[in-house]
Amino acid sequence: MPVVFRFFSAFPLWLLHVMGAAMGWVAFCASPAYRRRFLANSALAGYSFGAVRAAVAHAGRMVAELPRLWLGAPLPCAMSNEACVEQAYAAGRGIVFLTPHQGCFELSAQVAARHWSAARGPITVLYRPARQPWLATVMATARNRPGMLAVPTTLSGVRQMIKALRRGEAVGLLPDQVPPDGQGVWSPFFGRDAYTMTLAVRLAQQTGAAVVLARCERLPWGCGFVTHFETLPAPLDERLEAAVLQINQAMEHLIRQCPEQYLWGYARYKQPRAEAAAGGAA
Repeated sequence: MPVVFRFFSAFPLWLLHVMGAAMGWVAFCASPAYRRRFLANSALAGYSFGAVRAAVAHAGRMVAELPRLWLGAPLPCAMSNEACVEQAYAAGRGIVFLTPHQGCFELSAQVAARHWSAARGPITVLYRPARQPWLATVMATARNRPGMLAVPTTLSGVRQMIKALRRGEAVGLLPDQVPPDGQGVWSPFFGRDAYTMTLAVRLAQQTGAAVVLARCERLPWGCGFVTHFETLPAPLDERLEAAVLQINQAMEHLIRQCPEQYLWGYARYKQPRAEAAAGGAA
């Protein structure tokens, strides 16, 4: 499989996206469970299938572009409103970057690292190691690159994120990812309670770091990407559950800016799995 990944990493982005779009529709048509979840989640947010049908192809594009993203030449990506990131760094308190499962979400961290790590230090991102040894090796190689440090979802990983923020550096999280049991609270997301991580809030509250929202939009015909940055409309509430709700509302806001690139098939409302707690470290 690593050889296959390396092979596809040399493909042009437009071709990967064409292949990915076909893959997305095959998965949608072949899996009743995935299709039902996609339709239910998008309907809950108020979208008809016609309004978000493009998300079927974009889900496939996300998978197809991974070999290029992880092992190929850097992908072209412009930035929008990077001034808010500069202002957050200038405050010297560190940054918690938050992005939903939308567009090429992994690229947003790479782009920020390319632009700011030389002057501001690396960006530390949290990830769950793959169970397959070959994939775990590929992911570790791809995510630990100049300007980026990937840490596992363990107590040690959380401690590294806290230390990075206290040094005035940045960390990256996907707050719409369902955490293990004991590491979240139930909070409304598009009108339905979803088990939501508390780690993002705790990191910001404990270290005083700024929260910056990011979404990486995929451009048509393999022309690249644009990463959009913005700040929270209001400071995080001191109460944990109220602050978690703020984060969920911020993710909804980003998703509604480009709903056709959100992963509506993601099992956002599933029950959390049992696992040793790591989020409490913050």
